[in-house]
Amino acid sequence: MRIVVVGVGGVGGLVGGLLAKSGADVAFLARGEQLRAMREHGLRIESARGSFTLQPVEVSDDPSQLAPADVVLVAVKAWQVAELAKSLEPLRGPNGFFVPLQNGVEAAPALARSLGAEHVAGGFCAMLAWKAGPGVIKHEGDNLRVVVGERPSGTSERLVRLVAQLRAANIDAELESSIEAALWEKFVFIAAFGAVAAACRAPVSVVRALPETRALLTAAMEEVALLARQSGVDLDEDVVERALAHVDGLVPHATASMQRDIQGGRRSELQDQTGAVVRLAKELGVPVPVHEFLWATLLPQELAARDGGDH
Repeated sequence: MRIVVVGVGGVGGLVGGLLAKSGADVAFLARGEQLRAMREHGLRIESARGSFTLQPVEVSDDPSQLAPADVVLVAVKAWQVAELAKSLEPLRGPNGFFVPLQNGVEAAPALARSLGAEHVAGGFCAMLAWKAGPGVIKHEGDNLRVVVGERPSGTSERLVRLVAQLRAANIDAELESSIEAALWEKFVFIAAFGAVAAACRAPVSVVRALPETRALLTAAMEEVALLARQSGVDLDEDVVERALAHVDGLVPHATASMQRDIQGGRRSELQDQTGAVVRLAKELGVPVPVHEFLWATLLPQELAARDGGDH
């Protein structure tokens, strides 16, 4: 199975790096300083599951140079998915398919519109990983989960093979028969936590401990759960309690990726998380006052990052 990883940030670098270390046939689609660093020095992974350097690394900024792929793991930021989608078509082999690993609930539909629904599976991940420098990926904690499933529900042999390959690389991979519900459950956690933590400009230890911010976080989670149910997604009754338990289990200094980008003055996934909640809620007539407040609070910083040229 040949796997091409698109985007070598925290998620793509960590998952692709572990796959390559396990002996899988892996190539990376990268650009800019990350591309240059990987060509010159390889890819460095620093993780509790093992630290190592891959060198040489098969990497290019030209999709046609890496084809044909049996699986394309799309690990760019959510806001990049739609603009990159069509350019990824040359990567796919005769029976190849794409798996998005973004936060949010709109990445797979965006890929499907450009690449064909039959060529796109559903997926997401849960891990605390980030680019620590050019060609260097840092992974903290032991959470390293990748979940995949056929859309809108079901499993398949192609995903069974992918899960087996991921597990062989010491990645906690799961095959989910109800991927849409699983995506929304993750969204209940990450959309609320990312936005509340970004607005507070504080790590999870502060957000979950203060009664005021914990109440705000809970209310934000409840809004996303309500939106999911109004969208026809069957979520468990205790979905918010489980999301809060996940927050309570994070290492004290943990931050969300959207929060790190906003605080770092970089373009973030605000439009694809908080913005998506506000947009979808408006379409369905679902009240989401907490997310409307968070959107209004964070939007000036997001626009400033875009005006600064971080696109």
